[in-house]
Amino acid sequence: MKKNMGNIDRIIRVLIALVVIALYFANVISGTVAIVLLVLSGIFILTSLISFCPLYLPFGINTCKKND
Repeated sequence: MKKNMGNIDRIIRVLIALVVIALYFANVISGTVAIVLLVLSGIFILTSLISFCPLYLPFGINTCKKND
């Protein structure tokens, strides 16, 4: 599996995930919206760790400067 996410993309995803998690623990978001956003945050963190986003493939998006 080739990497298709650059460092800036990965950092932005992790920051968004951390903000959502912080909002959840601060009781700013709750209910179904919170669950959906937490699942999305988990996906963001997972894709950031492996530097690969499956949704980028059909659209031909590649934010990685160098493919390994």
